[in-house]
Amino acid sequence: MAAASLWSPDEETTRRVGAAVARHAGPSSVIALLGDLGAGKTRLVEGAARALGYGGRVRSPTFTLMNVYRGRLTVYHFDLYRLCAVDEREFDEWTEVWESGGVSFIEWADRLDGTGLEKALTVRISHEGGDLRRIVLEGPEGVWGGLLSSLEDGPVDAYPRA
Repeated sequence: MAAASLWSPDEETTRRVGAAVARHAGPSSVIALLGDLGAGKTRLVEGAARALGYGGRVRSPTFTLMNVYRGRLTVYHFDLYRLCAVDEREFDEWTEVWESGGVSFIEWADRLDGTGLEKALTVRISHEGGDLRRIVLEGPEGVWGGLLSSLEDGPVDAYPRA
């Protein structure tokens, strides 16, 4: 597993990190998002969706479970916050979506206990006081190594390292 750790002083930086994720994502990529309410998970998805050519509104699908944003690659934005348990049928349907050629972002992915996320990029966002966030990205070296090394080696003003 490879990893990168960054500071995000504002929502725009979080969006830029999302855009970097999108530039390295390919068809059927899965990104597992973890963090408290208001940590910035949806802002990260917004940056990714914009980088993939979507120009509409990006909002958390807390009450709808999944939003779809059409761009160069379709973005599937899941929010599992309201789920207590995932039944096998639901999981099979989601797996079909994840493997359909778009890029899937799954907020509250910890509800899946890692199931089906072996090749996923995991992004943990934590509040660090005020608007400051710490973003830790981890993923399989072969799949996400390019992204993670670019973030670690990137200019400090673009992606402040933690």
